[in-house]
Amino acid sequence: MTKSHFARTAALILGFTIAAGATAALPALRDNAKIRDGLISTAIAYEIGRKCDSLDSRWLTGIGYLNSLRSHALELGYSRTQISAFIDDKAEKKKLEAEARALLREKGGVEGEWETYCEVGRREMAAGSRIGTLLQ
Repeated sequence: MTKSHFARTAALILGFTIAAGATAALPALRDNAKIRDGLISTAIAYEIGRKCDSLDSRWLTGIGYLNSLRSHALELGYSRTQISAFIDDKAEKKKLEAEARALLREKGGVEGEWETYCEVGRREMAAGSRIGTLLQ
């Protein structure tokens, strides 16, 4: 192996090591509060829109917001592959849905009593919260 070949190989290995280290240094996406809370808020707004006859989810606003969360994750250094893996992870989805249901209950939503979902939605809209901005 020539010195220049060795130097190129070493640089390539170092480059991969640095890139891997940067990726490894990132916490799990679920541990990013902005992303986790955003997904939970979106899930709550969607559920309120499905169960409450007097309110509806703002689909285009919701899609735009989810895209902004994806962009935020990319800016933080997560790859598209990492983001897709997080989104497609069924266990993660169940955890986030459970957190969303628990928060909806904390806010006064009672499963089966859909008017309580409407009340939560109206309060969130009046407060101008993320959940509220995703409802109409």
